[in-house]
Amino acid sequence: MRSSTVRQLVLLLGVIALGGLAGGCKKQVAATPPSTAPAPPPAQPTVTLNASPTSVNSGQTVTLSWSSTNATDLDIQPGVGKVAPQGSTPVNPTQSTTYTITATGAGGSATASARVDVNAPTPPPAPPAAQPSMSDLFAQNVQDAYFDLDKSDLRDDARRALTKDAEFLRSYPQVRISIEGHCDERGSTEYNLGLGQRRAEAAKNFLISLGISGERIETTSWGKERPFCTEHSEECWQQNRRAHFVLAQ
Repeated sequence: MRSSTVRQLVLLLGVIALGGLAGGCKKQVAATPPSTAPAPPPAQPTVTLNASPTSVNSGQTVTLSWSSTNATDLDIQPGVGKVAPQGSTPVNPTQSTTYTITATGAGGSATASARVDVNAPTPPPAPPAAQPSMSDLFAQNVQDAYFDLDKSDLRDDARRALTKDAEFLRSYPQVRISIEGHCDERGSTEYNLGLGQRRAEAAKNFLISLGISGERIETTSWGKERPFCTEHSEECWQQNRRAHFVLAQ
């Protein structure tokens, strides 16, 4: 009996051990599967924009070139609009302009810019200054010679004036002149005609002494017939006592 009881206990322990192993296998099969990792976020777009050349004259052509990644929509402003993910296009700016490209995609947006400087137009050259006519040059440079009452000899101021006249005549050898003798209102017509002629001749002879050919000079006398001033005063009479220079035709 004792040995039979021992065998029963051994068998009972074996059954219990086998049941435990079976239960452990079932628990391992029923374990929870691992969780799935979250998807990565969309990539951020990138974009570049270049202009060639970057400095032009108004209306000249500039080429804009660009490239992008992770973008589904691209737009260039000003004036270009929607474009492909990469490419190039000509533009013709008339003033300095900054072009900007905006790239948009699932991951956001990005921008890039390119500056084009338009040179200021060169002003047209100023027209050449009009050359003064010979009449203008003559009026600006030739001076009359003035005389004292009843005199035909040259005063110092008359000599200085005639010396400058000679310089002008040497510079323009094609110019011919007429010297008119004038007098104030006092004295007879005949007397003043003679006095006026002597004054004109005195001026001519001084110019000849300075190297001006007498063939370029003619003389005449108007006496008191063509006064420059009509008031009856010494100041006015002095203006009429002169050898007056006229550009000969």
